[in-house]
Amino acid sequence: MIQNDLPAIFRDYNPIENKMLQVIDNEGHVVDQDRMPALDDETIIEAYKQMLFERTSDEMAVSYQRQGRMYTYTPNLGQEAIHIAAGMNIRDDDWLVPSFRELGTLLSKGVSPKEMFLFYLGNEQGGSFKHLPRVLPMSISIGTQLHHAVGIGYSIRYQKKDNAVFTFVGDGGTSEGDFSEALNFAGVWKAPVVFTIQNNQYAISVPVNVQTSSVNLAVKSVAFGLPGIKVDGNDFFAMYLAYKTAAEYARSGKGAVLIEAFTYRRGAHTTSDDPSKYRNKEEETLWGLNDPLLRLKRYMEVKGVWNLDEEKLRETYKSQIDAQFVEAEKAKAYPLGDVFDYMYTDMPYELKRQKAEYEQFLSWKENRR
Repeated sequence: MIQNDLPAIFRDYNPIENKMLQVIDNEGHVVDQDRMPALDDETIIEAYKQMLFERTSDEMAVSYQRQGRMYTYTPNLGQEAIHIAAGMNIRDDDWLVPSFRELGTLLSKGVSPKEMFLFYLGNEQGGSFKHLPRVLPMSISIGTQLHHAVGIGYSIRYQKKDNAVFTFVGDGGTSEGDFSEALNFAGVWKAPVVFTIQNNQYAISVPVNVQTSSVNLAVKSVAFGLPGIKVDGNDFFAMYLAYKTAAEYARSGKGAVLIEAFTYRRGAHTTSDDPSKYRNKEEETLWGLNDPLLRLKRYMEVKGVWNLDEEKLRETYKSQIDAQFVEAEKAKAYPLGDVFDYMYTDMPYELKRQKAEYEQFLSWKENRR
């Protein structure tokens, strides 16, 4: 990595200096006009609508789980600006390799709420995304998806193509060996991967300062020869600029980028978690004032372009989302034969033999009824 080769924001926000990129403040006022992305009002309103759709989907998913209608769920509350800013910068020929807390990014790239619900209902049809071959299933194992992203990125570089790979990990995932291995090989191979650390302050119940003594998480890029930047994860414009710049850098053949999105997980780690056991109400209230939707709404109000009937929009979204959940509830179980069919492009002899035995067993079981 040659410092002079870096885009300006990576030079100006060197993670060693612990600076954080921010474009608007909590009240929606622009604090860095030079960094404001060139987005028209229509695009900004669309971004807000996508963030609101994610928020509504997220709230309803938690409600379905609490009603006993869904097994589990990983809330996304408070991280919407990251997800939608990423989604708006991922081209159709790019790859998306998610973890398990990027609901808005998946929705923005064409994954339906029904598919997300199927996933959390334990139905594998919710993870296949057959209509989106460049969107990988969510990864529940912490950090393992990063290797997949680097492998895809290496393939892109080998084929001399100009697309990029977007992948995500939480702050807790940076303590996994997979994280260091992935960044190391991304640096060596100059793989066009945009890594995002969603630093939402807690790895389940473990705060960041107990996980690492680094001044921030973006600085972890330095040892691997990658540009890194710490960004206000609740500022849609800052995140949009960071993703746009990182994607252009990666697609140009210069290699990978590490973005730390500094945010807060306002919900539980999963619906099995009780965050009141390890954090206090004052902290939650303080971060609630830094809500990404509220900040973007305030910006539009200050600019005089806010024209949405938010409550009406919410009701419309609720109706759409509920219809999708009902469909997911009624969906048939996925065929178990899929474990054979989707293992290889060309099924080897041994797997064909195993599948034949499995089908014979099903036939025998059916005849016994």
